[in-house]
Amino acid sequence: MALLLCAASVPAQAAPAAPDFRVLALYSGTWDDAHIDFVKEANDWFPRTGAAENFSYTATTDWNVLANGGVDAYDVVVFLDDAPKTPSQRTGFERYMRNGGAWLGFHVSAFTTNASDWSWYHNDFLGSGNFRSNTWGPTTAVLRTEDTAHPVTAALPVTWNSAVSEWYSWSNNLRANPSIKVLASVDPSSFPLGTDPNQSWYSGDYPLVWTNTQYRMLYANFGHNAMDYATKTRTSSTFASATQNRFLVDALKWLGDAPVTADPWYTLTSRSNGLCVDTRAASTANGTVVQQYTCNGTTAQQFRLVPTDSGHVRLAARNDPDRVVDVTDRSTADNASVQLWSYAGGANQQWRAVPEPSGTHRFVARHSGKCLSASTSATDAVPLVQRPCDGSASQSFRLTALP
Repeated sequence: MALLLCAASVPAQAAPAAPDFRVLALYSGTWDDAHIDFVKEANDWFPRTGAAENFSYTATTDWNVLANGGVDAYDVVVFLDDAPKTPSQRTGFERYMRNGGAWLGFHVSAFTTNASDWSWYHNDFLGSGNFRSNTWGPTTAVLRTEDTAHPVTAALPVTWNSAVSEWYSWSNNLRANPSIKVLASVDPSSFPLGTDPNQSWYSGDYPLVWTNTQYRMLYANFGHNAMDYATKTRTSSTFASATQNRFLVDALKWLGDAPVTADPWYTLTSRSNGLCVDTRAASTANGTVVQQYTCNGTTAQQFRLVPTDSGHVRLAARNDPDRVVDVTDRSTADNASVQLWSYAGGANQQWRAVPEPSGTHRFVARHSGKCLSASTSATDAVPLVQRPCDGSASQSFRLTALP
């Protein structure tokens, strides 16, 4: 009886929420240390991201799930580093896609020098045909978002920095295919792209992310880490770009038929002088001054509050969300200047947005406990600084969400 009473006194545990969608990742993990390392990274990053975004992630090297119908238990299939090889695997994947399945492919999943061996996949489904050339060594690229109306790219800036990768080009002209919609391509500011003069791109049109409108699919050209091949040590991360990661989350949500909800962009207007927080000359370079300036509606004055942890956020710049509002040199001094800098998880790059009774917010630096401060004057181009929090209007900002 006592045992029964004890058991009855233990609160029932709530059942975990069902995932919004289920992802199956297929990989081989046998070709090129850079591809193998990307798979290792992906199989760490996707489950953690799935826990935060409420999707399940299962990874396997058993490509026969395509042939035996096991794939039907999943809403989205991901090819990390390969593609089906046997006739039954290929037939099963085509059946899955024609029956409404969804697919995300990375980098080498499209690689072939014999597209006619599986023409449906390489010519019809992907549209790319044969591998034509690649850049070397692996580098970041500036990508241009070509379709800001598509759910997958609606939250992306017009141009953004990718993580490091090797990049492929193809024999087929994707833009000549009426079923292919290019979502992002190499921006001309990337050229020359590559570090080996004999394996670099100097000009031209290079689609990197696209969809085939006849299917629920996306292909992303990245997925090759930079490596020290002698020691098999990773020297870059495919998940180092916050913007690229945002694309991946929204891509999976769209493929999984889950709502894609973009965090809004905001302008931050000083209560003391009516001027906006602004990145000087719309630059995205590290060290760019963050200043006050007459509000003008440009993207240089737009920021997204991206949660980090413990109630803190990073203030990501719209022109390059990998750059955030940063207290220079991690200083804790009064009147230390504020700049744009690549986000690296530093406490000097994180702020606590504290709501105020007037509907405004003050922003408290995580590393110093001091407040983001504008000037009391209405003079353009005065740099913002951190100062001890004092409740003044110069430390109070009105957040205005953009449509």
